[in-house]
Amino acid sequence: MRLKFTDQLGYTINLPSPPKKIISLVPSQTELLFDLGLDKEIIGITKFCIHPLEKCKTKVKIGGTKTLNIEQIRAMQPDLIIGNKEENTKEDIELLRKEFPVWISDVSTLEDAMKTITEIAELVDREPEGAYLNHLINAGFTDLQTLALQYRLEPRTIYLMWKDPYMMAAADTFIGDILMKAGLVNIAKGTRYPETTLEELQLLSPELILLSSEPYPFRDKHISELKSAIPGADVRLIDGEMISWYGSRLVKTVGYLFDYQKSLK
Repeated sequence: MRLKFTDQLGYTINLPSPPKKIISLVPSQTELLFDLGLDKEIIGITKFCIHPLEKCKTKVKIGGTKTLNIEQIRAMQPDLIIGNKEENTKEDIELLRKEFPVWISDVSTLEDAMKTITEIAELVDREPEGAYLNHLINAGFTDLQTLALQYRLEPRTIYLMWKDPYMMAAADTFIGDILMKAGLVNIAKGTRYPETTLEELQLLSPELILLSSEPYPFRDKHISELKSAIPGADVRLIDGEMISWYGSRLVKTVGYLFDYQKSLK
């Protein structure tokens, strides 16, 4: 096993042996670590880490992704902490770096996500398992893109992830990249997660509006609200975990999007 590893922000950490006490600061990466077979090595996770449910129930919670309990983490003395640039705060990460090996991902595309799986698998000495997950993900998304062309899918799409104010996922996000690979045309203006209004949405004239189940819990009642304001749009709920989680969840995302594509034909 290599001794030195560089994270996706350019920071180098030293791991003299495979880590035995891992704390994960991000739900999607927690699920990945479990799927890599690290049940015993994971000692701490956030309160938002919920998959796999039965295994997450048994682990110590060290706060939220942006509200980490630093003292609790310090007391647990991890030999590896794994987080993410967008989901964790810079202040928390910088503080933890002073005391522990901290590896941070930075994911904006499917390709970034697959690279993250490879690099985390290397960190924890599970390269074959990581390579297999990436094989499944790559094959699945290749088929999804082929089907999008066959179905001639290219609806003008808005993905809403928050309400009061409405917030969209723009094309330069991981969500935006997944939508594009499924054959949807993201027409959100701006970068990252711009705010918008019903009036602005009307002017964009979307053909498809997707209401994410997270972080805002959109429900059926919100469909009717938007259909009343934008009657020309097809408004649907979508599983936010399947679209925004960038770890091993992507294997399940493939099957989910196969069915979603068929419903849009």
